[in-house]
Amino acid sequence: MIDKKIAELINEQVNKELYSAYLYLDFANYFEEQNLDGFANWYIIQAEEEMDHAMKMRQYLIDNEVPVKLDAIAKPNKKFKTYMDVLKAGYEHEQYVTSLINTIYDAAFDAREYKTMQFLDWFVKEQVEEEKNAKDMIEKMKIFGGDAKGLYNLNNEMKARTKE
Repeated sequence: MIDKKIAELINEQVNKELYSAYLYLDFANYFEEQNLDGFANWYIIQAEEEMDHAMKMRQYLIDNEVPVKLDAIAKPNKKFKTYMDVLKAGYEHEQYVTSLINTIYDAAFDAREYKTMQFLDWFVKEQVEEEKNAKDMIEKMKIFGGDAKGLYNLNNEMKARTKE
């Protein structure tokens, strides 16, 4: 069994990862409406990754005899005017998720919950990648997004993303 506070934090994170998947599907919908299927593809895969994260955490709770409690998933409520708005919202969301993972890690450290710290190491590393990818998309949009041909090529680059 794991520490009760840590179990609650991880359970909350399961639900936040599910929300992240929902949010990224909303981003994909936005890009579909803009006829940017490559960006939509990128966010669909991102949503699938977030589901995978939720499932890993869910399984960790189950493996440690902690009941999983699923909450209602809030509807994403952001409206976007530009492509960049979506990309910036994605980056901000990843920074938020990083802060949540760090909070759980801090609690595990304080409780000397070593197995949970080891479990969370993967998520800490994953968040470095997630933030970098989100920031890179912003930078690429700044460089190439203002030009129709550049946007076309960037969309094709995003279309090439596959789930690992």
